[in-house]
Amino acid sequence: MARKTDRAKRGKAGAKPSRLAAGRLRTARAGKAAAVKPAGKRIAADRKAAAGALPQWSTAEIEEAFRRFEAHTPVPKGELQHIDPFTLLVAVVLSAQATDAGVNKATPALFAVADNPEKMLALGEERLQDMIKTIGLFRTKAKNVIALSRKLVDEHGGAVPRTREALEALPGVGRKTANVVLNVAFGEPTIAVDTHIFRVGNRTGLAVGKTPFEVESKLEQVVPAKYKRHAHHWLILHGRYVCLARRPLCEQCLIADLCKWPGKTVQA
Repeated sequence: MARKTDRAKRGKAGAKPSRLAAGRLRTARAGKAAAVKPAGKRIAADRKAAAGALPQWSTAEIEEAFRRFEAHTPVPKGELQHIDPFTLLVAVVLSAQATDAGVNKATPALFAVADNPEKMLALGEERLQDMIKTIGLFRTKAKNVIALSRKLVDEHGGAVPRTREALEALPGVGRKTANVVLNVAFGEPTIAVDTHIFRVGNRTGLAVGKTPFEVESKLEQVVPAKYKRHAHHWLILHGRYVCLARRPLCEQCLIADLCKWPGKTVQA
């Protein structure tokens, strides 16, 4: 009986990769997935991708891509440190035009003294500014955090709302922030498009769009339902650590053979 339970747990964590996926995972780990072309050809390839001139992905290719992401990282995690929905909301608001690493340096001390809206209001805007002054745009962000904390107390009983409309009504919260909170805090299958996912979607041809909303809408259409819960994190981590802006690490790419970007040559 115990053996069946163990197998069931493994099944929930992530399906066993196909032979093709397993082979490509090994190739990527060995740094032999693809060879990146010279800078001039990479620039031309990015221009072609930006123009929406890349071939379309097939349904089977999209399924295979996310099968590999799942096989590599069954349960991906975001990198912003948080305790609960409120601290996640604050961390995401602070992360606008800043790095997760930079936010994570400031928030442990902040959350030690203000981990709910009431405590944040008691802390006050001036003291909050001082605690987050290492983060870009800290004055505006401090103002928004205090204002959203007040709105949470006055209109939501101090709780973070679970709908996009209510979240976007909070000061400093846009669609991307709302999507992150819905996905990470409440398990909704939303896809928050940041600069990394925008780049991955357009460069690979997986989800081409001129705006983050267009890319999000395309991803909503093409990502298989069973992968949507973690699609946001798989794509953001892929963009952050592999599909880099200036020089993508195609040699380490799990989906190099599926990607439509012409700036690389896939190894056989």
